[in-house]
Amino acid sequence: MELKVCALGILFRNRKILLGKRSKHRTSYPNVWDMIGGHCENDETLGQTLIRELQEEIGVTPIQFEHISTLFDANNDHTYHVFVVTDWKGKPECLQPEEHSVIGWFGIKEALKLDLALPVYRELFGSLEDR
Repeated sequence: MELKVCALGILFRNRKILLGKRSKHRTSYPNVWDMIGGHCENDETLGQTLIRELQEEIGVTPIQFEHISTLFDANNDHTYHVFVVTDWKGKPECLQPEEHSVIGWFGIKEALKLDLALPVYRELFGSLEDR
């Protein structure tokens, strides 16, 4: 089976992170909180995918971002490349309700209590507390 490669972004500002609640109609991980992002297309770099996905899904253009982790999800053969985004253009809004029913800002401790798509996110979010 072919591995699917995704780029995910965590908007991070004022000690808060932006997450999206996946639509209840999604086939994988419905109705849980997740990072914003999606699949790489054709010859896109991870950075290009991150920028395109954040523009499409929440209307922001990442300006400053850093790759912080690579996660493998054996449940659906996906590799997630996670970026923390510390500067962007635009105001985040939920542009694709079929992807995310709602987006929201959360303090790290608050985010750790959410029903998250993957348990490993807790460790990842916790690592941002020292930034």
